[in-house]
Amino acid sequence: MKSQHAYPLAYSFEFFPPKTDKGADSLRAVSGKLAKLNPCFFSVTFGAGGSTREHTLDTVVMLKAHTGIDVAPHLSCIGSTKASIREILKTYMDQGIHHLVALRGDMPSGMHSPGEFQYANELVEFIRSETGSHFFIEVAAYPEIHPQARSPQHDLQNFQRKVKAGADSALTQYFYNADAYLRFVDDCEKLGVELPIVPGIMPITNYTQLARFSDICGAEIPRWIRMRLQSYGDDVASIKAFGEEVVSNMCRKLLEAGAPGLHFYSMNQTEATLAIWNNLGLSSDKAARSRR
Repeated sequence: MKSQHAYPLAYSFEFFPPKTDKGADSLRAVSGKLAKLNPCFFSVTFGAGGSTREHTLDTVVMLKAHTGIDVAPHLSCIGSTKASIREILKTYMDQGIHHLVALRGDMPSGMHSPGEFQYANELVEFIRSETGSHFFIEVAAYPEIHPQARSPQHDLQNFQRKVKAGADSALTQYFYNADAYLRFVDDCEKLGVELPIVPGIMPITNYTQLARFSDICGAEIPRWIRMRLQSYGDDVASIKAFGEEVVSNMCRKLLEAGAPGLHFYSMNQTEATLAIWNNLGLSSDKAARSRR
């Protein structure tokens, strides 16, 4: 973890593009509350094959205008062409966006070929070749190993390729085992891979949804946590209270170990994220808002 101590703390929050006017109004309220914490940036997701492309752009523009916070749109390359990615990059540059989250993404339903990009490192390399140093590029990291990786070593090599291609920082898949993150960073250091690796944090508010999503994306919920959550049944208040305690304690351990910040998967909500933030006594000092 020695490498991570060199980077300034950066806190960020992730949103998804709302599908309705009511959802957009809710996101304005949510982003306004979280903006008061002076995060380093907000990120906005991007659907498979660019399925939410226009919604992502609209959300990015709205968030930037509404909050004044730096916004990092996700950009996934599977199912995309170089021409389409080039057009998106130009649009973001024209909008004054300087921050991206570059991802491989999932194969769209019914598509049999990944298109002109197969891996995220190819996307990072293309962004650099097209735009130079205009964008601060985040990439994904998987402390518990990507679900499609052939082996832990292969997964680590994939991450190394993304870094060599020009990534500036990394955001991890969420996890509930701090040791997985600590080991991942140590393994990166042994390979000479050094950049900020920010833990992704998923608040626990609904066990059924969390279990289903975790099974899909390969994020392990430790057995003792699963059993406790299952024991609460439909007792939402107990699930939220236990989840808040578990995640707050994990975040505290991560920060004490030297993690360079936290990236919250807020799910367009504030209650759980703010509870964890307050439990940790985090600062909203504007000096920690940007690494650029």
